[in-house]
Amino acid sequence: MAKILAVLYPDPVGGYPPDYARDEIPTITGYPGGQTAPTPQAVDFAPGHLLGCVSGELGLRRFLEDRGHTLVVTSDKEGADSALDRELPDADVVVSQPFWPAYLTAERIAAAPRLRLAITAGIGSDHVDLPSAIAHGMTVAEVTFSNSISVSEHAVMQILTLVHNYLPAHEWVTARKGWNIADSVSRAYDLEGMDVGVLGSGRIGKAVLRRLKPFDVTLHYCDVHRLPKEVEEELELTWHPDARSLASAVDVLSIHTPLHPQTQNLFDDELIGAMKRGSYIVNTARALIVNRDAVVRALDSGQLAGYAGDVWYPQPPPPDHPWRTMPHEAMTPHVSGSTLSAQARYAAGTREILECWLDGRPIRPDYLIVEGGGLAGTGASSYTVAG
Repeated sequence: MAKILAVLYPDPVGGYPPDYARDEIPTITGYPGGQTAPTPQAVDFAPGHLLGCVSGELGLRRFLEDRGHTLVVTSDKEGADSALDRELPDADVVVSQPFWPAYLTAERIAAAPRLRLAITAGIGSDHVDLPSAIAHGMTVAEVTFSNSISVSEHAVMQILTLVHNYLPAHEWVTARKGWNIADSVSRAYDLEGMDVGVLGSGRIGKAVLRRLKPFDVTLHYCDVHRLPKEVEEELELTWHPDARSLASAVDVLSIHTPLHPQTQNLFDDELIGAMKRGSYIVNTARALIVNRDAVVRALDSGQLAGYAGDVWYPQPPPPDHPWRTMPHEAMTPHVSGSTLSAQARYAAGTREILECWLDGRPIRPDYLIVEGGGLAGTGASSYTVAG
């Protein structure tokens, strides 16, 4: 029997379950491009309920325990004596989310001889040391596309929030109990007519471009894989061969590229300095793509008119993280991909992956990052790197 360790974010401050705003959510059966939504054999949760926190358990407990497996759920993942470190040595599977990542470092993987499967409930597995996972014979999987549209909607929201100066205006009528129209509009603009670009035109970046088209903006993008000509013509896109060309051409830049050595610290003082004065950056990808302190300096100097992000490093950030107090920001905790709608899909996808792995059936290729050995104790060590 297997031990599954799930590292999930803490319950709501007001207790669990919360009062839900809606009784139901739309049923999504497929995604753009033809990939189907997760298809587990069954689910033990109500779609639209809070599943990503500790008490939500991704709806997995009944399924796993009925099969005789052990499920351990915790939010305690930091420090030498964390529950993650205590429970990891005899775990077969670790499940976590990008919003509350269980950082599977080389040291942690080495301390877990039974570990054979790491699942990201959502998208983005950069919290797993992939070379160590490969050497360990592990499979690394994530629920591809489950929350891509959720993130793209969030990015568009943050663009509008910055450009229209929404948060300061909202603060005038709530926290300040005022009605200061001149102060509220002194940094507010229309998005219409602006040049807007995305760095990275994968599933999320392309969805952002499609959602921005009706705003009558001029759209730009940069990606090593150029979009098909018909898509460029449909959306009237201008392609840029590198990040600097894109950054210097746009008023608003939305980041949707993966984190890797070529993108880490990409937006430093020099690249931000090459942008138009008064530009905006929205980052729902990974925090380390931008230089933390360069962003603060650019906001202080006015080089950037605003910065909005949904990603931090580390996660959660310390109380004194400068992004908490910098001017002209619209930061959120890492929530864009964890809407209740998205949770229904990535919880179902997590169960689908577990069903396949526990039954010895292939995991669908869409979900695989690294394919390694099977159940702990089988001695399997071969692997392939999934495309």
